[in-house]
Amino acid sequence: MAQKCKVALLFGGRSAEHEVSIISAGSVYKNLDKQKYAPSCIYINKQGLWRAAKSPFVLQSELEKGPFLTFLPWGNKSSFSPIDADIYFPVLHGPYGEDGTIQGLFEMADVPYVGATVLASATGMDKAVAKSLFQDKNLPVVKHFVLLEFLWNEKSTEILDRIHRDFSFPFFVKPANLGSSVGITKVMDSEQTRSALQTAFLYDAKILIEQGIEGREFECSVLGNTNPEASLPGEIIPHRDFYDYRDKYIDGKTSFKIPAELPLDITEKVQHIAIEAFRAIDCSGMARVDFFLQEGTEKLFLNEINTIPGFTEISMYPKLWEVSSLSYPKLLDKLIILGLEQHKNKKRKGVYFKP
Repeated sequence: MAQKCKVALLFGGRSAEHEVSIISAGSVYKNLDKQKYAPSCIYINKQGLWRAAKSPFVLQSELEKGPFLTFLPWGNKSSFSPIDADIYFPVLHGPYGEDGTIQGLFEMADVPYVGATVLASATGMDKAVAKSLFQDKNLPVVKHFVLLEFLWNEKSTEILDRIHRDFSFPFFVKPANLGSSVGITKVMDSEQTRSALQTAFLYDAKILIEQGIEGREFECSVLGNTNPEASLPGEIIPHRDFYDYRDKYIDGKTSFKIPAELPLDITEKVQHIAIEAFRAIDCSGMARVDFFLQEGTEKLFLNEINTIPGFTEISMYPKLWEVSSLSYPKLLDKLIILGLEQHKNKKRKGVYFKP
């Protein structure tokens, strides 16, 4: 019998998406083919400390039982048992997991891992930077304004005037570096603007104001390294005002059309732009790309890219691949293969310069 590939799942983390990460990791753990893979689990608590866990399905109280350790060797008061893994699979949404930080640790350790590299993770996480890269590639993005907290503190009246002059209602206010719709407000009138900005600044020192688009919302999954492929797109029909955190993970009343009912030319355009967005940030492994289709004009807008999309049983990323002839277990197979390939290709480039 062939030796099983040892996969270390990392989940939890310091971000506001901690709980979602645990749910996603549970789905990954459940769908890994145990005939091929021997999974181990590493839980990271909200303070950034690590411990081995039996699985993502144990009770939260069990996950929180010590001892917790830092990965810094000089910070450990007791020995950390060596992790025996062929590849690391970060299922960490948001900051300190999806933003290049954990990827940087893997790079320093010179170990294979699933998903985007440091640069792609960091640029994909920062919505403001990603939009700049998209615009550089002439990809269609919505009208937006990037606001830094220190400027808001210095010139709040002037900035409010600018926002109300340049944007029509509704518009959205969101943190630049967060996911799962945490900290986002749909602003319907001028009296909401100040509180919406203050809410977003609770989570990030850089925020975005984006023009609202009346129309339909779509997502498309991308998979690959140098030759990425796009899934069929799916449509989100939110139960609430917009597809927020509660709608995604608590109420569960949002409906989906998977695949979306779209003309062939629009489907192909979504897939093309999704791949171009993936390439624009130099992504690898996986990403979910989000779109708006404006009512009346049928104009397509690229919203954002997520390099560690949700992996829950109801998440769009795996569901879109399922309708595109790739089951959840086969999707995980592919992601692990891509991660191993990425590491192997880097090793081939590992030539030291000798002056």
